[in-house]
Amino acid sequence: MTLKIHADFTQRAVVLPHQYTWVDSPMAGVQRMMLDRIGNEVARATSLVRYAPNTVFSPHTHSGGEEFIVLEGVFGDEHGNYPKGTYIRNPVGTSHTPVVGNEGAVIFVKLHQFDKSDQTPVSLDTSISKWHQGSVQGLEVMPLHTYETEHIALVKWAPNTVFTPHTHFGGEEIFVLEGTFYDEQGVYPKGSWMRSPHLSQHHPFTKEDGALIYVKVGHLNAICFDHL
Repeated sequence: MTLKIHADFTQRAVVLPHQYTWVDSPMAGVQRMMLDRIGNEVARATSLVRYAPNTVFSPHTHSGGEEFIVLEGVFGDEHGNYPKGTYIRNPVGTSHTPVVGNEGAVIFVKLHQFDKSDQTPVSLDTSISKWHQGSVQGLEVMPLHTYETEHIALVKWAPNTVFTPHTHFGGEEIFVLEGTFYDEQGVYPKGSWMRSPHLSQHHPFTKEDGALIYVKVGHLNAICFDHL
């Protein structure tokens, strides 16, 4: 039976940090918190993955692509070491052997969600990358990747910033990296994940602590699972 978690992409999905349930992966020292998933060990998946110190993961090929951002510690492979804040995209057909050192690591990772023609690798240290003024006062934006209708960025919200009500054409996905994010539907502290479907709407804002979020838009209106 195929494992399905938040598998209906026409519905809003939210996971808050107090709802986390970590499960062991087949690799010793590696645990996963599954946010959405369609498939078993090979799956279209969005997860948090926690690596114990001095963990080696098996070599593997990204048959559907891999995107991740390092949340804690240092993640590594034969291509380099990626400290907290590093954003990586490994296109379809690439391969690597993850290695994690003494600090351990936690990553937010998305698997099997690439268009096969999106072959641009990305390795970006967001701690030193440039911020740009957002569309309203109090917002700064750091673009991470764009392909066709899909746009991925970090967005830094100053305290007490209010964004305009808007519609998510192609959907929106958010992971809260720092602070607390709000909208009319709830309160989302650091570690919260939410996925809003195509043509959904909301009115986001922050309060005294501001927020830093990973946001992806435009990727949920034409989902294809042919490569699973």
